[in-house]
Amino acid sequence: MKYLYFVHTSKVLLVIVICGLLQTEISAINDTIVDENCPSLANAGSLQYTELIQRMTHVCRYDRLERPIEYDSTSRRLPIVVKTRIYVYLLQNLNSDLLQFKTHALLQLSFQDKRLAYRDFAPERRETIVGQKHLSERLWLPHIFFANERESSILGTDEKDVLTSISRDGNVIISTRLQASLYCWMNFKKFPFDQQYCSTILESWMYNTSDLLLEWEAHSPISFDPDMRLTEFNLVQFWHNTTVVHSDNINMRHGAFEGNYSSLSFTVSLQREIGFYLLDYYLPSMMIVAISWVSFWLQADASPPRIMLGTSTMLSFITLSSSQSKTLPKVSYIKVSEVWFIGCTFFIFGSLVEFAFVNTIWRRKENIELKKVNSKYIIKSTLTPRPSRRQLGGSLSNESRARSCSSLDNIVSSTESVRNGNGTVNPGFNNYLTVHPNLPIIRTECADNVSVCSERSTNDHVINIDKDQKSEKDPPTFTTMTPQEIAMWIDRRSRLLFPGMFLAFNALYWTFVYCF
Repeated sequence: MKYLYFVHTSKVLLVIVICGLLQTEISAINDTIVDENCPSLANAGSLQYTELIQRMTHVCRYDRLERPIEYDSTSRRLPIVVKTRIYVYLLQNLNSDLLQFKTHALLQLSFQDKRLAYRDFAPERRETIVGQKHLSERLWLPHIFFANERESSILGTDEKDVLTSISRDGNVIISTRLQASLYCWMNFKKFPFDQQYCSTILESWMYNTSDLLLEWEAHSPISFDPDMRLTEFNLVQFWHNTTVVHSDNINMRHGAFEGNYSSLSFTVSLQREIGFYLLDYYLPSMMIVAISWVSFWLQADASPPRIMLGTSTMLSFITLSSSQSKTLPKVSYIKVSEVWFIGCTFFIFGSLVEFAFVNTIWRRKENIELKKVNSKYIIKSTLTPRPSRRQLGGSLSNESRARSCSSLDNIVSSTESVRNGNGTVNPGFNNYLTVHPNLPIIRTECADNVSVCSERSTNDHVINIDKDQKSEKDPPTFTTMTPQEIAMWIDRRSRLLFPGMFLAFNALYWTFVYCF
């Protein structure tokens, strides 16, 4: 029995020893396999840059889908800080119709990734590892996008212009040359004397503020190419800002993710250059308006030249104005340029209306009586032709006075007919009427000019009918003007009135443009 017990015990111990040896062998084999799948960094100083990057970014050490993670002293997870800098190569003129502008810029992002630091295992390497797009494809990169982007692309010929650098401390810098068409809301109320403010907005797409923070570089975050020039605008100033935007189920600017996202923006102030508009719009329109006043020097009945001059200036000005408004969007508010258009149209149209007015007066056939020769009575008599003198304050109308004068002349003529030249009575005219040899002669005065109706001898007894009336109250005097004289008078006044009103309009217009 003891022998059998010893034999079984020996077999069990032998099996245990064999299993232990096998386990040791398997562990050694596994360690060898792991070492072969995760290359060592022991001789990193003698490796080439490409091989060093491949070993540092091997899947056993580096996960490009996971952002760099750091913890504070309380073991709280900290967000990664991404420093941003923009260098603008080109800023094209604003597209007023599409409300956008195009820019060519260098976008530079820098952050700290300690997983890529090689100071500890390659202390002799002091150079920065520099690569292009293939290097950035092996690294974790922050996803930044333009919030007001219409379209964008990375510049480059054979290969995209993406520069990646990794320092020995693990500081990663990604520089990308790109072009982008960005949306810019514009206010055209003071066009073409407007000043536009266009912003470039960068936001984090995937990570909210608990994982990623965007910050501007402390030194010169925004810079422009010193050779950059704009044709229509002048760069007045620029500034940058840091904000946080909120995304939820309604404002889905970051896909289906909710939360607060870091955002950077910089704004440029662009003042429109007005030299082109002064030479191509304002000065020609002033000349067109002045040409429309030439009709005031033409005779009122010269219809063909005055009509042709008025219509041609009107059509020329409308064509000139339409060419300036083609590139602008159809906005609902009134622009300063439209105020100028309405004002100039009013003056050109006013010259046409003035011609129609004076031409109508010229073709009248009756004279017009005026109480006084001034603007008030001329315009009033022109608009209401041939007013009665009784309405203007006279005692009798012109027609009744004319009839009275004619009747008295007939009486005097009848008296003269019964007298011969030496004062004796005509014997052939005494059948039914006995005429007294010293019949008194009646004298009257006409309405417009005071004159004796007939001359009598000193022996005649003259009775002045209007003498007593004039002594009581002198009637108002009247002046007669022909329609042609009134038409020419209106033309002469228009030569001064229209330029004076246009100068006043210009004074108000340019004061508003530069003072408000």
